[in-house]
Amino acid sequence: MSEHKVEMTVNGARLCATTEARTSLGDFLRSDGGWTGVHMGCEHGVCGACTVIVDGAAVRSCLMLAVQADGATVTTAEGLAAPDGTLHPVQQAMRENHALQCGFCTPGVVCTFAALLDRNEQTNEAELVKAMSGHICRCTGYQGIRKAAKALAEGTVGQGATA
Repeated sequence: MSEHKVEMTVNGARLCATTEARTSLGDFLRSDGGWTGVHMGCEHGVCGACTVIVDGAAVRSCLMLAVQADGATVTTAEGLAAPDGTLHPVQQAMRENHALQCGFCTPGVVCTFAALLDRNEQTNEAELVKAMSGHICRCTGYQGIRKAAKALAEGTVGQGATA
């Protein structure tokens, strides 16, 4: 296998490593970067668990090769919180609305919502729910995630759980 030097900025830190051409971005982030919040689920782009933000767009890291992300800025769910530990509004909404159970799908959902809101602060609940359709969650029944989407759209994050 051919090996390639790959450099990218992940969660504000420079990550430089040599990797095989066939290594997925998700596997690279987990094994070479130590970003274990990137969850590899189906490895076919169906479940959404591996979603990260690459240059502002939500991307399935199992479908992107690490070499394709050379020079990119990548944000994982771990990189969304402020340096002092203050949660990103999406993380806070998920927490307040009990939108996680086992937590396996959570980082991917968080990255999808964060990328969407970053592109358009006026994103409405229907757009967030539509974006959520690209994620499989076997634990929550999606109701908490829908409540978190509603809180984000209504701007009520930080005011407790929504009804």
